[in-house]
Amino acid sequence: MNVLDILMERGFIEQMTHEKEIRELLEKEKVTFYIGFDPTADSLHVGHFVTVMAMSHMQKAGHRPIALFGGGTAMVGDPTGKTDMRKMMTTEIIDHNVACFKKQMSRFISFENDEAIMVDNGDWLRNLNYIDFLREVGVHFSVNRMLTAECFKQRLEKGLSFLEFNYMLMQSYDFLELYRRFNCKLQLGGNDQWSNILGGVELVRRLHGDQSFGMTFSLLTNSEGKKMGKTEKGAVWLDPEKTSPYEFYQYWRNVADADVKRCLSLLTFIPMDEINSLTAVEGSAINKAKERLAFEVTKIVHGEEEALKADTAAKALFLGGAHGGSIPTTEINTADFETGMDILSLLQETKLVPSRSEGRRLVTQNGIKLDGVAITDPNSLITLDYFKDNELMIQKGKKVFHKVILK
Repeated sequence: MNVLDILMERGFIEQMTHEKEIRELLEKEKVTFYIGFDPTADSLHVGHFVTVMAMSHMQKAGHRPIALFGGGTAMVGDPTGKTDMRKMMTTEIIDHNVACFKKQMSRFISFENDEAIMVDNGDWLRNLNYIDFLREVGVHFSVNRMLTAECFKQRLEKGLSFLEFNYMLMQSYDFLELYRRFNCKLQLGGNDQWSNILGGVELVRRLHGDQSFGMTFSLLTNSEGKKMGKTEKGAVWLDPEKTSPYEFYQYWRNVADADVKRCLSLLTFIPMDEINSLTAVEGSAINKAKERLAFEVTKIVHGEEEALKADTAAKALFLGGAHGGSIPTTEINTADFETGMDILSLLQETKLVPSRSEGRRLVTQNGIKLDGVAITDPNSLITLDYFKDNELMIQKGKKVFHKVILK
């Protein structure tokens, strides 16, 4: 099966510049393609993971990925999907984030024997001569046409800085540079990158008279069209220090019934006939598919051992054994509870709530339990009397558990 058919069957593809030509290209040769990742944080998140999975499918089919990290473009900031200008980062922070991305990416893609390439566009963007860049690249871009791009249109009312206006040119130049260096003929990305991808395809054609191609993937959204990968505590990260394997597992275990098939298709390698069988059920039977989803995604991201631990912990909680497994844990000094710690401070200390006001709301709405007993007074003091064998289990809502251990 052509990898294009695999990506289509699993629901990845949103748009393509030339479907017939892309299909023929992928059938007749080993294609070098690229996907860009701007290092706006020190970890990839589940939104990135869709494109990482697509990259993996392409590599398994014999094509060569380029993982491009935006050490240059991150200094400008992509305006796509943002209502305000992104926060400016120092080169030190950007370089640190790039190093984190490279380490994570090597877990999902094989870079041995030239099977894939990692590059940083800071290598060619940071030292560009601006006049030369404008004369070679800027001359090929129509401002009128750029202003019709969705990524710019939605910002015009609030204001679009000239800094951000350069972003499309810089991403287009990336494609040109990768075409020249590695004969890269195809750019892939999230569907919000369509305008930027078209800019690169056109730039290669204008400067080299050669055809290149673009393809975009679905963003990770639920059945209601809202972006997935967010929790009360923020993004769902691929870094286990930012989102523990247990929390990661639980996120997928708790997705809505209507989203299970889509997530299994995009985020696992389970064959589609098996996915169809798993999800062709009604009522509580869909929980088996959710457990499979959670296990498989956690296994890909964190390894089979962590996936098994998370699976065991989740089942132990379901059966009432809340003290087993790899449940998120916080160690707190015993002395902090000798005179008592108020419940709101404890919830913040364990990062179960972002603010005292949110903690107060949860407590007053019976949303917090300590070892199974509801705490309803936001002024409650938690003392050593609450602990059993130096442990205390906090439950938030029905499905979030967090263990406190005395040290």
